[in-house]
Amino acid sequence: MHKSVLRSTPFRLTLALGLAFLLALALAGMVAFSLINDALYARLDRDIMDTYSVIEQSFVGDDLTDLADLVTSHTRASVGMNEVFRLEAPDGSQIAGNLPILPASEGWATVAAPEIGLAARSDTYRIFSGPIGQYRLAVGVSLTETNAIGWIVLTSLAWTMGALVLVLLLVGLATAIRGQRRLDSVAETLERVSRGQLDARIPLSTRNDDIDALAADVNGALDRLAALVEGMRQVSVDIAHELKTPLNRLSISLDNARDASDGQPEVLALLDEARHEVHQVNSIFEAMLRIAQIESGARRARFAPVDLGTIAERVTEAYEPVANERSQTLELALSPSAVIVPGDKDLLTQAVANLVENAIRHCPEGSAIRLAVADADGSPRIVVSDDGPGIPDGDKLRVFDRLYRVEKSRTTPGNGLGLSLVKAVADLHGATVTLADNQPGLRIQMAFVHRE
Repeated sequence: MHKSVLRSTPFRLTLALGLAFLLALALAGMVAFSLINDALYARLDRDIMDTYSVIEQSFVGDDLTDLADLVTSHTRASVGMNEVFRLEAPDGSQIAGNLPILPASEGWATVAAPEIGLAARSDTYRIFSGPIGQYRLAVGVSLTETNAIGWIVLTSLAWTMGALVLVLLLVGLATAIRGQRRLDSVAETLERVSRGQLDARIPLSTRNDDIDALAADVNGALDRLAALVEGMRQVSVDIAHELKTPLNRLSISLDNARDASDGQPEVLALLDEARHEVHQVNSIFEAMLRIAQIESGARRARFAPVDLGTIAERVTEAYEPVANERSQTLELALSPSAVIVPGDKDLLTQAVANLVENAIRHCPEGSAIRLAVADADGSPRIVVSDDGPGIPDGDKLRVFDRLYRVEKSRTTPGNGLGLSLVKAVADLHGATVTLADNQPGLRIQMAFVHRE
């Protein structure tokens, strides 16, 4: 049984209401048992008194023989000592009956069998004794049958409560499981939205209850969010598309101006610098268009099983000479077994290349860079770590923003879109990217969804 079901609000609410109902039932059962028990004892007392009165009324004119015969007749009618009688003479001797010893006092008494001379029995007796002329008469009945009836009533109540507990648990579980499924669908939808699938919506049922009303409100908010994000994305794409053509024309014009400059060094230097800046602007727009394409989810249709180890090997092979030129070391650590994830091989390769390239670019000479692929407890991950200067804590949450750069002077190469592209690729693949201190240096991890 899933723990979330036991912790769910429907299950707890069902249990709370069920416990309240059981408590009320238990109190009502106690009252009913007490009333039934009192009624049984009252009826028993009436039967004893009726028998006593019948015997008492037979004593007319000091006729001891008729009195003794009647007591003997009742005694013989008793089955298994269920009823006891004793007619006692003034000197304490027994005249008739099956009761060896009378209770100590007259009137009503509830005594155990051994106290009245019935040592072989474990019953409890209800006895009434009183004078009849100069004699003394006792009439009693065993409480075994009465107690048995009370026990049957008590057992019936207990079984009823047990059955109700079982029904409540089953109803609670059924309600909780059904409610949890609907809540899970809400959580799954929101998780998909957080991964960039802005078209995900919460499915509605036909019950039109409060959860459906909430789901409809959330879906409406997601519609507005998707429209807003799509509008912003479209504006970025439109700007990039609109400016690429003038920039290309500008690049061509600069090439023509360079050809017509008659080889003047000063002019050539200025034109080359202008061409470089135009190339940088073009690179920024191309990167922004690529990020917009990734975020649209269009590449998800190309997903296929990808070996992360193979990607890491290719990136290491491509960037190891670059690292060596800067007197850096690029180390590769692979999992003993293949680490396969569903994804776009080209995008994952570009994301890993961006992480390694960033480490090489921002680490000084002599730094050690490590690219690792692991599969910890079924959770594939790629880790790029170094012993360079790292990233300040205040910037770690912003480095994935577009065009954001830790170096405010912007004197080093880069456009502030490398990690933005990594984040877009990770979101497309349902992975999370985290930054942590490597003490010293930086450790960037891309962790994919847990595999069963």
